[in-house]
Amino acid sequence: MTEDVNKSRRSLLMGTAAVGAVGVAFAAVPFIKSWLPSERAKAAGAPVTVDISQLQSGQILNVLWRGSPVFLVNRSTAQTAVLPELNERLKDPESEDSIQPKYADNIHRSMTENLLVVIGICTHLGCSPKYYPDLVPQQFDSEWQGGFYCPCHNSRFDIAGRVFSGSPASRNLDVPPYMFEDDNTVVIGLEEENA
Repeated sequence: MTEDVNKSRRSLLMGTAAVGAVGVAFAAVPFIKSWLPSERAKAAGAPVTVDISQLQSGQILNVLWRGSPVFLVNRSTAQTAVLPELNERLKDPESEDSIQPKYADNIHRSMTENLLVVIGICTHLGCSPKYYPDLVPQQFDSEWQGGFYCPCHNSRFDIAGRVFSGSPASRNLDVPPYMFEDDNTVVIGLEEENA
C-alpha cells in the first residue's frame, strides 16, 4: 500500500511542477519582452529607406528620421553650377564647422552632385526652413540663387545647405549619415562601412 501512495504522490508532485513551469514561462515571456525596446523606439533610431526614383530635377522630398525632417533634393545642374559663386557670401563655405560625414566634405556637401540630403532643422533655434528652388530674386534676398529660407528668424542657406553671412544660424545645415542601396534607393541613418 505504501507503493500506491508514493506513486500517486509522485504523480501529483510532477503534475504540479509541470503546471507551475508552464505558468512561470507564460509569466516570464511578457516580463522579458518588456525589457526590449518598443516598435516606436526602434523606429525612432532605425535607418529609413527612401525611394527616390520619382524625384524629378529641382524637386524636394521630405522624410522623417529620428523625429526630425530630412530633406532630399534632386538638384538641377543650374542649381549646383552657382555654388562656387556663393562662397564669398557664406559664413562657412568650406563646411569646416559643419556636422557632416567625411563623404560630404565637398562643395556639394553630398555623395553625388545632384542629390542633397540634409536634416531640415535650422541650426539657429530649430525651426524648419522652406525650400526656394528658383534662381530668382526673393523678398528676403535680392540675389537669391536657390536654397532654403527659415522664416522664423530669417536664416538663409544655399542649395548645399551652407549658411549665408548675416544669418542668425550659427552653422550649415547638418548632413545625416546615409548611403545608396542602389540607384533609386537611399538609406538614411546608415553608412556603407556600417551596413
